[in-house]
Amino acid sequence: MEQNEMMNGMPRSERAVMHKRNYNCCQAVLLAYAPELGLPEDRLLAMGACFGSGMGSMDETCGALCGAQMVQGLLKYDNCRMNPQASQLRAEFEQRCGATRCKDLKGVGTDHGPLCSCEDCVRNAVKSLEELL
Repeated sequence: MEQNEMMNGMPRSERAVMHKRNYNCCQAVLLAYAPELGLPEDRLLAMGACFGSGMGSMDETCGALCGAQMVQGLLKYDNCRMNPQASQLRAEFEQRCGATRCKDLKGVGTDHGPLCSCEDCVRNAVKSLEELL
């Protein structure tokens, strides 16, 4: 059975986690929305390529959250600012994961261990976005 056939009956959040096996967190979220976005998969992969290990290679925002906000803009933009929607998505993600910064989520340079695995960050980014779409 092909991977796409296997994923058809899965919730979108789980399809994104399946993509995480081969791609970074941002790309996994983008690919989970590929049919709705109407963009070729190679373009989505290119769009998310620089967000592996979050923005700035773990120093800033989680790549899964970046991908979810890209999808949010692509699906909901209608010539007006989206700051309130982006803020709401960030807050939902932070509530689920415990942080938004990749380094904090992974516990790098902190007194705590990891707050959320990459797979759970991908899953939670999609779940948070689904609630707002």
